[in-house]
Amino acid sequence: MRTLNLGILAHVDAGKTSLTERLLFNAGVIDKLGSVDTGDTQTDSLELERQRGITIRAAVVSFRIGDRIVNLIDTPGHPDFIAEVERVLGLLDAAVVVVSAVEGVQAQTRVLVRALRRLGVPFVFFVNKVDRLGARYQEVLEALAAQLSVRPVAMSSVVAAGSKLARVEALAPRDEPLFSALCEALGENDEALLDDYVLRPDQLTEERLGRSLAYQVARGLLHPVFAGAAMTGVGVSALASAIATVLPARHPDPEGPVAGKIFKIERGWGGEKLCYLCLASGTVRLRQYLDLPKGPERVTAIHLFEEGRVHGAESLRAGQIARVSGLTGGRIGDAVAGDRLIGRQPHFAPPTLETRVLAPRLSDKAALWMALNQMAEQDPLINLRRNEETDEVFVSLYGEVQKEVIQSTLLTDFGLEASFEESTVLLVEKPVGIGSGLQILFKEPNPFLATVGLRVQPRPPGAGNSFALEVDVGQMPAAFYRAVEETVFETLKQGIFGWQVIDCHVAMTAARHSSPASTAADFRHLTPWVLATALSEAQTVLCEPVDRFHLEAPAESLGGVLTLLAKSAAAITDSVIADGVARLEGTMASQMVRSIQQQLPGLTSGAGTMETAFDHYAQAAGPPRLGRRSGPDPFNGVEYLLRLRGSI
Repeated sequence: MRTLNLGILAHVDAGKTSLTERLLFNAGVIDKLGSVDTGDTQTDSLELERQRGITIRAAVVSFRIGDRIVNLIDTPGHPDFIAEVERVLGLLDAAVVVVSAVEGVQAQTRVLVRALRRLGVPFVFFVNKVDRLGARYQEVLEALAAQLSVRPVAMSSVVAAGSKLARVEALAPRDEPLFSALCEALGENDEALLDDYVLRPDQLTEERLGRSLAYQVARGLLHPVFAGAAMTGVGVSALASAIATVLPARHPDPEGPVAGKIFKIERGWGGEKLCYLCLASGTVRLRQYLDLPKGPERVTAIHLFEEGRVHGAESLRAGQIARVSGLTGGRIGDAVAGDRLIGRQPHFAPPTLETRVLAPRLSDKAALWMALNQMAEQDPLINLRRNEETDEVFVSLYGEVQKEVIQSTLLTDFGLEASFEESTVLLVEKPVGIGSGLQILFKEPNPFLATVGLRVQPRPPGAGNSFALEVDVGQMPAAFYRAVEETVFETLKQGIFGWQVIDCHVAMTAARHSSPASTAADFRHLTPWVLATALSEAQTVLCEPVDRFHLEAPAESLGGVLTLLAKSAAAITDSVIADGVARLEGTMASQMVRSIQQQLPGLTSGAGTMETAFDHYAQAAGPPRLGRRSGPDPFNGVEYLLRLRGSI
């Protein structure tokens, strides 16, 4: 049987959790619909999710549609929890992007669609809430094409949109108006079909159109658009049919070599680690040892997601997702039985805010640090760091809502009443040129039993950090190479100016050990020093995060809004005035966003709204601002070696 890993993605409040609930109900998995408002949906299981009515953690549920098993993954829509989406995207065979018919294309919609296209994940649209007051189905269709650079094809028609009497009719491929629109869209990439459409339209059967549509959707050339109302179920059956027939599924091989990925980690009632494992190939059985980056781990329990439920199982087969116990060394992003020497590339930018976490009592500091470490383990894009000299704890964030969630989680799960200082914007460093560093075994001033040579060079914007080996892998134990790779990524968190280094490629160019005296610790201690030398030679430039904004305000308040944006050094790239509403798009430094959001209501009599999303990093003006460094400083070689020796 074929399987389909399906993601449900959307901007917050577009209705993706309600759509998930409706799909489960229609598939016969649940016999009662839950509601986000009442907090009893299948996929929002955290108490905080039920209280706030938002998705915070990705959730999995499995069910059947037609001849395929669908592993449906409900992801957060709020940009503060983009880390949850990031770890899911690499697992997906296809996705449904939910767009509200009232709000239309929003900031997070753009971020998600760009990520899906970059990763080559096929997707369709579901325009939700067509029965809500203010629904604009046709305008949303036009906005999809204009704002997202996609080729949408309307597969539904909506009658009386924006009212409780709204009806959605699934269009038949052979009937107008879909036939002409579909043939023209398919014909752009299928010359034979285009010839038949012009000369022999009667030969274009529904089956042939369906095959061509599925082929082009799988390659990201077309994006069918379905309409409906998830709360009432209107239009959802047509989407379900497309999931069963149009989106590309896989034929996983349970007899092949074991290969999978850990994409989520939770803690059980007793504090044990529970790893969510998506298995792409092979079969995993109880008490079997799995090859993880930190070494083999034994599976002690398997809880399988199947037919809408989670139940204990003796084995996990290719194409299935399970919650696995016993993998104590597992981390989010770990490949199971994969190439352990290749670093994982992020799909989204790292967090752009940082805050200091304060314990109410000195006696709670140790407990707070342990609790935050557990939370960071479940969310690896939260960069947790500690300044050992001042005993201060800092955590990086995507937004203020995430801060509230962390604070609430600390209280409810760990009984800790932590407080947070005001968030500050995180800068980053980018390498400018190419630099190298080398320390040789048994040669002064290297005190470690290891040889490490590293070369650094810049990568394209947004490419992230990467690591590669340019040495003979067989000349040393694999553990030594893993130690170097892990230490490289850890060291890149604090560059020349104390900020995280991004878009940097690091290659290991020299390696040697002395058997049996050398240990992994020698390589972990030597690597930061060598990498600091390479970065110092390459030099880095300090950059600040820049957000893209979409602002709407009454036309009569446009003058004041433009003045505010000019004072904030915002760059406007597009402006439209229609129906008494001014719509502005552009970019601004992330550090200015909060100030503008605070002043906007006063300038627009409360009618102005502004959505923002991270766009890129730009070189920061003025003298370099130094970050608060923690731990030994490898850019000061003498101090670094003394600190490691415990002399200071």
